[in-house]
Amino acid sequence: MKINASEIRVGMLLEYKDDLWQVLKTQHVKPGKGGAFAQIEMKSLNKNTKLNERFRSSETVEKASLEEINFNYSYEDENNFFFMSPKSFEQVQIKKSIIGQKGKLLTENLDVTISFYNNQPISVDLPNQVRCKINSTDAALKGQTVSSSYKPATLDNGLNIQVPPFIESGDHIIIDTRNLEYVKKI
Repeated sequence: MKINASEIRVGMLLEYKDDLWQVLKTQHVKPGKGGAFAQIEMKSLNKNTKLNERFRSSETVEKASLEEINFNYSYEDENNFFFMSPKSFEQVQIKKSIIGQKGKLLTENLDVTISFYNNQPISVDLPNQVRCKINSTDAALKGQTVSSSYKPATLDNGLNIQVPPFIESGDHIIIDTRNLEYVKKI
């Protein structure tokens, strides 16, 4: 699907120069002389390279058409995560390198959305918030209530995050999967 350069947004996937690119940054510039343009920073999903490109506002680019399907997380092995479709019971395996750090947040039967491009899985979207348990954290220091000071904590899945001083070991919390930050205590 063709879109105008002025419609490009962060997170979009574009087909450009025979590759699939994810938009990291966009900046729309209207110079005093000449036409407006969009400065776009993109990352290749296949080659893992970055590209800065300038598009005139009148130019069009091809937006990648993705198929998004809901799956349930099943299990993992050394190199892959395995997901199963709740409708057709078909299984899909995705390399751990595609999911990255967020793979530690996967729990059995967690509902996720997998994006496919030409029948190849390219990304996994977790729910925005997941429940975790604090495995260990430092003791809160008295007198640090003036500023919003956070302390390090290790979750039961091995992730390290920053939590407020009132959180203790054994507490259950909710974290945001998009930025791996503390949301609230349960």
